[in-house]
Amino acid sequence: MAHPAQLGFQDAASPIMEELMYFHDHTLMIVFLISSLVLYIISLMLTTELTHTSTMDAQEVETVWTILPAVILILIALPSLRILYMMDEITTPTLTLKTMGHQWYWSYEYTDYENLCFDSYMTPPLELDPGELRLLEVDNRVVLPTEMSIRMLISSEDVLHSWTVPSLGVKTDAIPGRLNQATLMTSRPGIYYGQCSEICGANHSFMPIVLELVPLKHFEEWLLSTLE
Repeated sequence: MAHPAQLGFQDAASPIMEELMYFHDHTLMIVFLISSLVLYIISLMLTTELTHTSTMDAQEVETVWTILPAVILILIALPSLRILYMMDEITTPTLTLKTMGHQWYWSYEYTDYENLCFDSYMTPPLELDPGELRLLEVDNRVVLPTEMSIRMLISSEDVLHSWTVPSLGVKTDAIPGRLNQATLMTSRPGIYYGQCSEICGANHSFMPIVLELVPLKHFEEWLLSTLE
């Protein structure tokens, strides 16, 4: 999860988020090089006299500053399109989880199992146990297996919401009357926090998401204990 004064992203816990971080660093380096070049040229123009006034009218220069930005845009666009296709690719899921947004809590349903559904409310600050996080802890966590393809079905029953878990690179809008789909896969176990990222009303800030990712063996034990 994020910590105070953090400048970068949260640690990636899924292959998609790792790719997004690599793309961010790639694009940021291009922006840094362009900014440095522009700053260098501006400093030269301010500190030196122009000795070749006809240079700015040269056909070669115009050709270069037309082609070079196009090449840079291609270097940014190709990795971006690759990640977009990776995020939209829906492989054969081993588990389906349906989540519905409400004012102001989430409800979850494991559609592969009968009568396995629950609501997830934020834990009030006065009821927090030592070590639990204020405004981020919930009464019912979502337990999912690691290293498995999970299909998320996301919708809403009232207003627009957005189901977001930064560490997993997942952010999908919950729209009334529409069922959006996302793929979730984690590479390591842990507890991951998220929040509603759509301004959905007065208690928008109190719709936390907590995912507890565990190995398959522990997930099966949780299923048996829950379905009993």
